[in-house]
Amino acid sequence: MKRRQLLAAGGACGACLMSPWLGAQSEWQTPGRFPRPPLDTDEGGLWALMDREETRLRRSPFVIRDPALQAYVQAVACKVAGPHCPDIRVHLVNTPLFNASMAPNGMMQVWSGLLLRIENEAQLAAILGHEIGHYLQRHTVERLRDTKSRTAFGQFLGLFGLVGAVGQLAMLAGMFSYSREQESEADRIGLTLMRQAGYDAREAARVWDNLLLEIKARKSGEAQNSSPMFATHPSAEDRQKILLQLAEANPGGEAREAHWQKTIKPFRHEWMLDEIKRRQFDETLALLNRMIARFAGEAEFLFARGEVLRLRDGEADADAALKDYLAAAAVGGEPAETHRSLGMIYRARNQRTEARTSFERYLSIAPRAPDAAFIKNYIAELGS
Repeated sequence: MKRRQLLAAGGACGACLMSPWLGAQSEWQTPGRFPRPPLDTDEGGLWALMDREETRLRRSPFVIRDPALQAYVQAVACKVAGPHCPDIRVHLVNTPLFNASMAPNGMMQVWSGLLLRIENEAQLAAILGHEIGHYLQRHTVERLRDTKSRTAFGQFLGLFGLVGAVGQLAMLAGMFSYSREQESEADRIGLTLMRQAGYDAREAARVWDNLLLEIKARKSGEAQNSSPMFATHPSAEDRQKILLQLAEANPGGEAREAHWQKTIKPFRHEWMLDEIKRRQFDETLALLNRMIARFAGEAEFLFARGEVLRLRDGEADADAALKDYLAAAAVGGEPAETHRSLGMIYRARNQRTEARTSFERYLSIAPRAPDAAFIKNYIAELGS
């Protein structure tokens, strides 16, 4: 994830008691809101660059322009940020990787791949709290002052506005990674903030539990290809263990799973299609197997797993895909594409009657589908 600090004027210091889990930091207090730095300072220049990138981001076609979803995530960020809430502006971005970033001027990005993967509001609060921890400790400014190449850093900053430039972002993130001390500090502060906001801090460790499943599923073992955050953060195993130990020292709080799942349900299908398009099949299967185990009876997850298997096209994958598609149809409420994909498998097997029935079912559910003309040609080819 990438970092930030925050903008805005004046502000009272919201003193917060340090919870027992902050170990070496015997006392930590939430700082007051940060005034905008003078433009002729290195920090002021950094803010100005981020203002420019935020303007570009607002015009980006990648931005998710749903007021209700944006307001929901903004509200969670505000709940965690406390007195710094007025300075944070959340932007939701359609990019199918697990990532969030916070720029020093208060611009926050949260990517759709992250929203798809988290299971409840507490997990979202854990991620946002970590980013806010970096911001409150001014880690971005520290990294700026430590950087030797100002030209390279300028290129790095520009990428905040180039959503979708995932490969470049991951590479450059590694050049300006936070130290382990800074990451640990942000983790600890993030846990404190989410706990103070009433969330179950154990969910922070579960985020990394879930990501570990995807990391281990990759044959290459190159976790940084899954998310820019892996280019900079310590190992997921270490983080999971430490976060769980810290959280268990101060238990309690809510997860708010039902509310979160209800909120993102209208978006999940589109996000899963984007995930499938990444063609990281083993990783995506690990994600979908977890979802199916946790949310039994959800037809869209069964469809998505079937789609991954069909596209991977390994030995016995078509049989497994067919099983998932039929299970999705039996549950009910399946995506229309379930029947198109069933038709594709039946057609490949020369099961003409079954293929025709499936294609017709697809068109009856989605008569204005972009590929409707293409599917009608298949139906004509299959005959009566």
